[in-house]
Amino acid sequence: MRAIVSLLFFLFTLAPLQAKVIKVLAIGNSFSQDAVEQYLYELAHAQGDSLVIGNAYIPGCSLETHYNNILSDTAMYNYRKVVGGVKAKYNKVSLRRIIRDEPWDLITLQQASHLSGLLNTFAPLRPLKQEVKKYASSLHVQFAWHMTWAYASDFQDKRFAAYDYNQRQMYSAIVSTMLSVLPAVDIQRVIPTGIAIQLGRYRFGDILCRDGMHLSLTLGRYIAACTWCEFLTGRIVDGNTYHPETITDEEAQYCQQAAHEAIFMQHQGRYSVF
Repeated sequence: MRAIVSLLFFLFTLAPLQAKVIKVLAIGNSFSQDAVEQYLYELAHAQGDSLVIGNAYIPGCSLETHYNNILSDTAMYNYRKVVGGVKAKYNKVSLRRIIRDEPWDLITLQQASHLSGLLNTFAPLRPLKQEVKKYASSLHVQFAWHMTWAYASDFQDKRFAAYDYNQRQMYSAIVSTMLSVLPAVDIQRVIPTGIAIQLGRYRFGDILCRDGMHLSLTLGRYIAACTWCEFLTGRIVDGNTYHPETITDEEAQYCQQAAHEAIFMQHQGRYSVF
């Protein structure tokens, strides 16, 4: 009888941990939209976790623009919020208001994609992080960096010119810039979406961007969501039962493996994929 009571007490004390909601806010742009607004909630739910997902969205928004916006309290963000698997959209919201909306457990920052490998564009990162922390309601909020991906090899937009229209060169620049900047601003955690997409390209070919920049609506976005899911929950995503109907079981397995390998590589401090 005593053993049964002890078991029931253990299960009772464990229940709140299982029911814990992880609240994550991405301060980003269309690249964070690609990563968190679809599939991520469903992946976490399929493994027994629950997420509240926020995305502070301005197309092409840079660190400098985010910083200027939080200083001026300008209401120009599209705020996308996923709760219970349902996405709500709010227009013309200030970054301060978005940060105050929830006691976020984790807030992610990222650079505009075309600037992500240019070291001289990262000066606003430190003061931006300081301002964001000032308005965060959770005393235990953590910060992470969203590592974005290199453009498709055949992309011809002028935004690719800084990297000589070379995917490998852009990827290497993203990595070297990130490793140079993040320790100086005390951001120790990285969501390695850029690694996962590059690994996925080895499996699927260079088809994971729908326009040369943004992720394809199926495979690309699913790989990104798998990467975020494993990072946020700490559970290995390889073997997760959820994938959209537009992706086959085999394709989902390859996507999950790319995400898991990216997380493993990042934990080991390895970024080379060429």
